[in-house]
Amino acid sequence: MSEVNPTNIEALKRRMQSVCSDSDKGLPGVSVAVVGRDGKQLFSHAAGKRGRDSAEPMAVDSVFWIASCTKMITGIACMQLVEQGKLSLDDADQIHRICPEFNDLRVLQEDGTLVERNKGISLRMLLTHTSGFGYTFYNEKLRDYGRPVGYDEFSGYAEDFNQPLVHQPGEAWEYSIGIDWAGVVLERVTGQSLNDYFHQHIFEPLGLKHISMIPTEEMKAKLAYMHQRAADGQLSVRDHLLRRAMTVKSESDIKSYFNSGGAGCFSTAEDYSQILAVLLNNGTSPRTGKQLLKKETVDEMFRNQIENLPPLSEKHFPDAKADLSHSSIGIHPTVEGDRQAGDLPSC
Repeated sequence: MSEVNPTNIEALKRRMQSVCSDSDKGLPGVSVAVVGRDGKQLFSHAAGKRGRDSAEPMAVDSVFWIASCTKMITGIACMQLVEQGKLSLDDADQIHRICPEFNDLRVLQEDGTLVERNKGISLRMLLTHTSGFGYTFYNEKLRDYGRPVGYDEFSGYAEDFNQPLVHQPGEAWEYSIGIDWAGVVLERVTGQSLNDYFHQHIFEPLGLKHISMIPTEEMKAKLAYMHQRAADGQLSVRDHLLRRAMTVKSESDIKSYFNSGGAGCFSTAEDYSQILAVLLNNGTSPRTGKQLLKKETVDEMFRNQIENLPPLSEKHFPDAKADLSHSSIGIHPTVEGDRQAGDLPSC
């Protein structure tokens, strides 16, 4: 792959510095890594500070909670088991045997009542946000159903994922805890924690040292601060949502900690970019030569999985929990001359 033009590199650096220049309504800091299909680093740079009120500069080895970027890693892990014949994408009976909790799931209605499911939930549904699950911070009826106690998807406890469905399985796309449940499926099939599986079958084969669901002391020392943006754009520092990930120490605490397949990983930009390089290179690491997935599996992962459902480009995301989300409409702009780009969900 050709090198990035030096003029463009300097322009990128200036742009990064610019977005970090307003501590109130800009970004506190950014760390960017660009990698090619050959695994070579094309660009790596950091700007700003590790936190709005911090004196420490952001660095290329700063560690971030990568939140929903974890979903892609869980997808890779599950597809490894599909390749091995240990899981099927479309066998709902298999998933219900692995997760008998699903047998009692019912569907939440707008009036707060529950109705019976009309079909089972498959692994494909869990991985493509079509299982019927939701997120409380994007779904008001689910939020209200859980109160007065509520559900906290970032608590680190499995109990918070015992939620009703908000749609019949396979009938709608809803950003959700489905991929968290896909992680549970993997744990029960392999007998490993999701974090241990990630390390053994993804991170270690790629030579990655700064990515994990339970950060090392070295990673915690480089952790970027967490911030919250008000509706008017004002930025403020907040306590970390995944605090439990950084406080578990004893073997029993680590064992009881819920490994969130939907939002549980911490990483540097550079380490995460090497996982992206695997997908760009048809399933094989260009750096280590280790194959994580077959080319045809990667192709299937990038195929439109929801072409039979309404496009997502105008889907409304309410701010069901204002401290976690802002109301928005649309995931992607319309692609002229093609189906709407929102047809393809990001997991």
